[in-house]
Amino acid sequence: MRVAEPCCILVPSPAMTVIATLSGPLPRLGVVVVALLAAWSLLARAERSRATAMLGALALAPVLLLADIWHSPQLHLVHRHPLYGVVAAALALGLLGALAVVIHRRPWLFGALAVAALPFRVPIEAGGTTSNLLVPLYLVVASGSLAVIVPAFRDRVPDGQSRAPGWIERLLALYIVLYGVQAIYSNDFERALQNMVFFYVPFALLFVLLTRVTWDRQLVGRSLRILIALALAFACIGFAEYATKTIILNPKLVVQNDLHTYFVVNSVFFDPDIFGRFLALVMVVIVALLVYDRPRREQLIACAVLVVLWAGLVLTLSRSSLLALLAGIGTLVAVRYARWRTVAAGAIVLVAIGAAAVAISPTTFGVNQGLNGVSSGRGSLLSGGIHLFADRPLWGFGSGSFETAYHDHNPHSGPVTASHTIPVTIAAEQGLIGELSYLALVITAVVVLLRGARGDPVRAAIAAAFVALLVHTMLYADFLEDPVTWALLGIGVELARLAPKPEPEPSRARPGRIVPAPA
Repeated sequence: MRVAEPCCILVPSPAMTVIATLSGPLPRLGVVVVALLAAWSLLARAERSRATAMLGALALAPVLLLADIWHSPQLHLVHRHPLYGVVAAALALGLLGALAVVIHRRPWLFGALAVAALPFRVPIEAGGTTSNLLVPLYLVVASGSLAVIVPAFRDRVPDGQSRAPGWIERLLALYIVLYGVQAIYSNDFERALQNMVFFYVPFALLFVLLTRVTWDRQLVGRSLRILIALALAFACIGFAEYATKTIILNPKLVVQNDLHTYFVVNSVFFDPDIFGRFLALVMVVIVALLVYDRPRREQLIACAVLVVLWAGLVLTLSRSSLLALLAGIGTLVAVRYARWRTVAAGAIVLVAIGAAAVAISPTTFGVNQGLNGVSSGRGSLLSGGIHLFADRPLWGFGSGSFETAYHDHNPHSGPVTASHTIPVTIAAEQGLIGELSYLALVITAVVVLLRGARGDPVRAAIAAAFVALLVHTMLYADFLEDPVTWALLGIGVELARLAPKPEPEPSRARPGRIVPAPA
């Protein structure tokens, strides 16, 4: 006689019922609502108004994500044992609450934790695909948000007027709202939803929180030491990969290394180009110690660190990262000395050196394979993105739709996620509407970060790093999908706001002209 195995009776909770019933047009409306909440948190002047927007974004974003992945395999355990999900949620809330208390007592800690969490990604399956998500950063942002939200309501702070949002905040809010609205007609709404939940909403809150931190000399020094320590650790992992010919992550990279004579490393990053981007940005910041007057001991240490990071960057074979590094250093030198002719001459020398390197080893750099070889196969993606833009020049194919639209127009193409040129990706997905908002944001950000940065090494380093990142996005991907962009903007905006205003120069009298004395 067979004994029946014990079964689990599923009793859906009210929250699970709400999540499970979110289907049809509701998720698309939810993306628009959460985009409006994120924009509201950027633009709100009153403390409780901003806290309300942040709370709404924090609450709605996870609901939209759960609705998207509710029937995916990774949630089968929650379906069979709902208690496990409740316990996990309780533990997560407890951890968030504890960290929020610590951040509330020591506000500077949020800045240091955010900087430390920027590079760490955890591979997680969501919506049928595996994404490398910034889970540690999400934890820090959520805790920092709670440290702002709870006091705003508990202490009944009066809704006094705080500082008005600047143009960067307005343009970021505009772009987020446009992205949410254009997700409604996207051919790949699932990707648009994930980009909104995983990137735009938490990064908007990150920006808001970073502008609330007092970036004094002590915190800047701590953040720089954290970045240098992380970069050195990641470079050492890359050296170990190269020595053992072993890749920690990304099985595709393992296959590529087996097919070529050279060996590319990626350290703890999934993509060598992302690893190279991180190293290049840290190197740009370190170069500021050499360009500006610093003690000799600090400059010697900076040179030693640069040698190690340069070796790690070379092992990535990331051409986009090398160009980003050159652009950042050139910007830093130009800001410091205000001699663009010197920068132009240096650029010519560097181009000559690069041309010599290509001539010595054309196979490594793909020159003998034409445009696609030089750009690692991105020439066809670039032309394909331009053709997509030509088909729908005004509104595009919808947020996050590049891969789907590209395959529809090129059925025999391989796996594609972006054109690897951010302006082209935006043009194909969002048309002129999104492209103009993107260009306005980029131009405004460069002006705000560079203006008045010459005498401040911290501001100059942030501005140069932003330019380097911008150049990298022209050759790779991830602009507002990279938290470093929002971190540089948030810190740079706050430092620019606190920078002393230059005193007006005294008027100079012309020869033979009498200048009246002030009354």
